[in-house]
Amino acid sequence: MANVSYGPRGLELIAEGRTAEETIQELVAADEGREDWQVGVVDARGKAATFTGNDCFSWAGGFTGEHYAAQGNILVGEETVRAMARVYEDTGGDLAGRLLAALDAGQEAGGDSRGRQSAALLVVREAGGYGGQSDRVVDLRVDDHADPIKELIRIRELHTLYFGETEPDDVVAEDGDVRDEVVASLIRLGYLEDAGADDEKLYGALGAFIGTENFEEREQERGYLDRQVLEFLRGKQPGA
Repeated sequence: MANVSYGPRGLELIAEGRTAEETIQELVAADEGREDWQVGVVDARGKAATFTGNDCFSWAGGFTGEHYAAQGNILVGEETVRAMARVYEDTGGDLAGRLLAALDAGQEAGGDSRGRQSAALLVVREAGGYGGQSDRVVDLRVDDHADPIKELIRIRELHTLYFGETEPDDVVAEDGDVRDEVVASLIRLGYLEDAGADDEKLYGALGAFIGTENFEEREQERGYLDRQVLEFLRGKQPGA
């Protein structure tokens, strides 16, 4: 059971200046079904609060820390949520990676007592979406899978490959052995006819590969290549 209005209404209350605790208090005070729900809130100051109604099925509960709220119900036990909180606190990197690590840890600690089926990840930042045209940095979901969290981690890695920014240390010069490898790979995949192609043909073929595989976000100036694109090129098989 769920009251999905808590999401948009909670954001409105935070935008009006409420703390996480005040937001939860206002949400549940006006809701006669509150004993059936759970809700977690993190406010703009990084303070968090969690609420679990008395009629949620056991085990049910939540924990909070700086910048996070973790909760669950119908769980194997309390350790599921404790593991999520602990791993979130101990994991570095970006928000999406930390959230996935926490979910994975919760599953390893027991997870939902009914088994596994779905998982989802949503990360929002102003103008953080594709081309700065939306706020959705990551919006992924797995609705029906035997191992949904692992599958969510896999498709998030693909999302990062296609839409992530190239780090300065991940730019490699396309010369020497790297050039030879790129040429051989492009021939193997049918983008080049022979190893004696001049620069115009080589860079035209590489551009065609990048466009076909949707790596435009990782395309570099002529003579340079994103390391992750190079790794993908190395492993790409004809027809795959």
